[in-house]
Amino acid sequence: MPEKKGRSIHYKDMNHAQRVMAVRHMATLPIRGLAVASNKLTIDPATYPTKNQLYWYLTRYLIERMSWLAGEMRRMVPEGDGRVKITFSRRGGMQYDEFKDYLNRLKEDPRVRIKWPVIDIDAVEAEDHSRNAGLQLADFVASSVAAGFEHDVYGNCERRYAEILKPLLYNNRGNYLSYGVKVVPNEQGMDLSAEQRRMIELFAHPRA
Repeated sequence: MPEKKGRSIHYKDMNHAQRVMAVRHMATLPIRGLAVASNKLTIDPATYPTKNQLYWYLTRYLIERMSWLAGEMRRMVPEGDGRVKITFSRRGGMQYDEFKDYLNRLKEDPRVRIKWPVIDIDAVEAEDHSRNAGLQLADFVASSVAAGFEHDVYGNCERRYAEILKPLLYNNRGNYLSYGVKVVPNEQGMDLSAEQRRMIELFAHPRA
């Protein structure tokens, strides 16, 4: 880990070796991870014209899968009331009361697949990244998945972090792309590089 006076860790502050060590440790923890990856270049800006609209839409997919996982885990984790508390890493320009209103609107839409009994909308909140270890773990999951899709300045993608974290990512009998690694839009309609396709193959459902 990088030598710091504080206890906060952030993916972007680490070099490759430190990131590998961090995700190896994470892979031993009793946690589950989820990520939503979006290729914004394929999304028409006119589709989501208002501030935070695309962010909310992508977060909806994350909460949807979070609710499925929480529902499944309830049988094994009897503590608490079974509901998920959603905590964001505080970001400028994000109005969390408006996001709660957005969730309440989704709740009235029968097409939405979120399991609402396990989602505590009133408990949605934001905290500083440095003060919440859970946010720091979530940052590593999201950044590790993103690294496998995003080209660096040399045109390379880094899949190793995601490979290490794969055992803790949410899946259903080996189906990751519909569960713990959601790609928006669907990867089949994207013009992906060879390295990006290798990332998809990492999480592709095994053939019978």
